[in-house]
Amino acid sequence: MFKKILIANRGEIACRVIKTARKMGIQTVAVYSDADRNALHVKMADEAVHIGAPPANQSYIVIDKIMEAIRQTGAEAVHPGYGFLSENMKFAEALEREGVVFIGPPSPAIEAMGDKITSKKLAQEAGVSTVPGYMGLIADADEAVKISDQIGYPVMIKASAGGGGKGMRIAWNADEAREGFESSKSEAANSFGDDRIFIEKFVTQPRHIEIQVLADKLGGAVYLHERECSIQRRNQKVIEEAPSPFLDEVTRRAMGEQAVALARAVGYTSAGTVEFIVDGDRNFYFLEMNTRLQVEHPVTELITGIDLVEQMIRVAAGEPLPFAQDDLKINGWAMESRLYAEDPYRNFLPSIGRLTRYQPPAEVADDSHVVRNDTGVYEGGEISMFYDPMIAKLCTWAPTRGAAIEAMRVALDEFEVEGIGHNLPFLSAVMDHPKFVSGDITTAFIAEEYPDGFQGATLPDAELIRVAAAAAAMHRVAEIRRARITGRLDNHERHVGENWVVFLAGREYPVRIRADRGGSTVDIEGRELRVESDWLPGHTLARMTVDGAPLVMKTDRATSGFRLRLRGADLTVHVRRPRAAELARLMPEKVAPDTSKLLLCPMPGLVVRINVAPGDEVQEGQALATVEAMKMENILRAERKGLVKSVNAEAGQSLKVDDVIMEFE
Repeated sequence: MFKKILIANRGEIACRVIKTARKMGIQTVAVYSDADRNALHVKMADEAVHIGAPPANQSYIVIDKIMEAIRQTGAEAVHPGYGFLSENMKFAEALEREGVVFIGPPSPAIEAMGDKITSKKLAQEAGVSTVPGYMGLIADADEAVKISDQIGYPVMIKASAGGGGKGMRIAWNADEAREGFESSKSEAANSFGDDRIFIEKFVTQPRHIEIQVLADKLGGAVYLHERECSIQRRNQKVIEEAPSPFLDEVTRRAMGEQAVALARAVGYTSAGTVEFIVDGDRNFYFLEMNTRLQVEHPVTELITGIDLVEQMIRVAAGEPLPFAQDDLKINGWAMESRLYAEDPYRNFLPSIGRLTRYQPPAEVADDSHVVRNDTGVYEGGEISMFYDPMIAKLCTWAPTRGAAIEAMRVALDEFEVEGIGHNLPFLSAVMDHPKFVSGDITTAFIAEEYPDGFQGATLPDAELIRVAAAAAAMHRVAEIRRARITGRLDNHERHVGENWVVFLAGREYPVRIRADRGGSTVDIEGRELRVESDWLPGHTLARMTVDGAPLVMKTDRATSGFRLRLRGADLTVHVRRPRAAELARLMPEKVAPDTSKLLLCPMPGLVVRINVAPGDEVQEGQALATVEAMKMENILRAERKGLVKSVNAEAGQSLKVDDVIMEFE
């Protein structure tokens, strides 16, 4: 077994590998850029080596710099994590020449399966069902349009060396094919140093289901069942689960055996994932093979009890797999929610900044449920514009799918993140969505269910009444506290009344509160709700029992009330005395400023290109500018027909949120 390994990565996956290595008694070496000098993976590792400037193409994907870090520290093996150099054959070959073990597949397998064009050809030769498409190299946008026309729209334009949603576009017509080819090619070059593109038919109403495989160097190979990854946005997975609620045992076995056969055909060793598209009749088609550890590997670990990182290390050291296929049973159900630094209220655009508050839910591991949080950040740390926006992977396990979803709901409500935009509200909303709960999902779920973007969840009336009762009880506690600590004149003691009016979600709830040592009884809407809680003013998380059921809310003080966040809803609640409530109804509403004639930068980023000039007439949907943030290019389009009055930005310029890019007549 190795004594020291280097992790050629950053963030949560580097931290994840360090945890397993520590458990195995292996020393670890971290590498870091200028932007990651104070990162969590650097603090966790036994040693750390600086490798360059923040951009990945000047640090994390520069092979020579990683090799020099290996020589400096004497690391015997390298775990590449995912992304960066994890599927780079030249890196694997460089390690082989240096006599350093690559904790992953051999370089021929990376070459064969890591390249999506080559892997699809090999899959076809092996008799694996594949999606129709063009596997050759595409010279330019004109050829991309011609090929797309022949395949038939819609088509998927993909980077050959891609992954994680980078360099991928769906085109529904020739104009989108041309535009998508150019954007995908540019993204692929920036993210992977490889701008090759291929095109395939986009299967409508598909489910994305993948098989985890594991193979040793002695001929042993198994599949560790499947993961459902259909909840995707911009071709990037957001929520995963294992097993799939859609597969039956016959389909599961067929997919698993086919995945193992494919791995054997290319001499694959280590952990890998074979991805399939599955239609409504459970016909499955090979999509690609990822020759690395997947982001969503924890859900497989939770239903099998197998540490995949440990097995990768043991396989790399020459050990045989300690189990056979018949030993691998499915135990319970696991969910994974990817917490991204993306603002769901701004169409999920990247958000950067400092984590002024970062308090994940407590991790739990018992027979009833598991809560696990894989992360690479900490409170006070900074989310950089240079890397992927993923903050953490929150995972839950329970004996049944319903119980795993409920555990995830509670864990998401308890997760506190402040200082940046993040997608916690959206994740919570999905967990309550009837289609997701039923398992009736496809990769089009987000586009179909949130066609106009995410504006927050709407809580049912019964839940709003529970929230109103809780807010009233909390406000009364805060008022009593203020009355006790405020200096007062003799014989002029302030009394906190029992009657209040709660303004919530556009409705008014008159309430009467009767308190005792155990909690409060709230008369609301003709009902008596019992509210029990140990919440105190200043606490940012309220764990309560209302009407006998748990209620968890993130809380912030607001004028005469609170800002409460739970289950994907962001609510401003006002609790006022009856007379104050009467006067509040007379107050005029503040009108937001008119920005309809401005193109504002929706996120911090770098201007890649400006497509128009002053005096140009633009049409609805026309591309106006492209802004790059967190390795993704975002095309900003005209919302309506208009005339460009002025352009205030230029290519290469860094912009902040709401900076004015251009103004219209």
